[in-house]
Amino acid sequence: MNVYLDYAATTPLDGRVFADMAPLFKEIFGNPDSLHSAGRRAAYAVSLARDSVAETLGVSSNEVYFTSGGTEADNWAVRNLGSGGACVSGLEHAAVLSAAKLRDGGFTVAKAERNGIVSSESVERSLVSDTGLVCVMSVNNETGCMQPVGQIAALCKRRGILFFSDCVQAACTLDLKAVTAACDAISLSGHKIYGPKGTGVLVVKNGVKIKPLIVGGEQERELRGGTLNVAGAVGFASALKTVQREREAFAAHASKLRDMFEKSVFAALGDGVVADGENRAPNISHLTFEKGGEWLLSALDLKGVCVSGGAACSAHASFPSHVLTAMGRSGEEAKRGVRFSFGRDTTEQEVVYAARAVVECLT
Repeated sequence: MNVYLDYAATTPLDGRVFADMAPLFKEIFGNPDSLHSAGRRAAYAVSLARDSVAETLGVSSNEVYFTSGGTEADNWAVRNLGSGGACVSGLEHAAVLSAAKLRDGGFTVAKAERNGIVSSESVERSLVSDTGLVCVMSVNNETGCMQPVGQIAALCKRRGILFFSDCVQAACTLDLKAVTAACDAISLSGHKIYGPKGTGVLVVKNGVKIKPLIVGGEQERELRGGTLNVAGAVGFASALKTVQREREAFAAHASKLRDMFEKSVFAALGDGVVADGENRAPNISHLTFEKGGEWLLSALDLKGVCVSGGAACSAHASFPSHVLTAMGRSGEEAKRGVRFSFGRDTTEQEVVYAARAVVECLT
């Protein structure tokens, strides 16, 4: 049996999304910036997609910027939002942490607790006199821990500091209207929500200053030059609308499967396994095994089970997970973690098989 439990890395393209995209590849292929009829049809498709994203998130259409994905959106926000230094959590995706190093004004790091949560108190302790931006993700991409975005956003508002949240892993399970309402800016990625790869969105609220990302074109209100990916924008909008509409049903489905999986693994391995983090999103289970290691990923792959040791974009790195070390784990412990993430197509039969495969590899 082949079992895919790495939906946090990427998801398959939803057939409904592909159907919405299909006309844009052949029938509506014009450049949306061209003035002729073919261009106007493409521009109209982009306009409808932008309106759809805005409606789904509860924002204005002119607050939505299409990007090539979450990494681009994160870079744009962290490097170019506001002025002064940044405060980022130690749990952030590498796109945020790396971009913070390039920000004018420097950055500070808000520490996480062992439970995988970055509290508003930790953020407040990390603020300095010139902090102009705080960056804390909504759902951690490795552990699935949901961060107290509302509390951190309230702190930032009191202090007159901009707040940005990477929501890439949140879109399938959280109410994004509520999250977006609390933030000055958020990022999203299409391929995490059953949409096309190479698509994403940065939302920047009206009145918030952001410097251009790419110059040399008038696209995206002269802030991101370059011909828009029309089919990608349409596909992203379709995928976002679908996952937000179905998020409660998906959360119930994923939670049931994760609990079933963990119960089976814990029963067999006892103290030889621990779940990493608290207040977790229902579709992610990050487990650290006493006898684990990189070999376990390969062993499970040989049994047909696809999982990861953390973020897919860092899968080829030999160093420990920065997320787990930020949670106070040793470097050795941080190398023994495995992320299992569940999708809407995951079945109980697959979960039973995967749990049995894990136990067989470790006993």
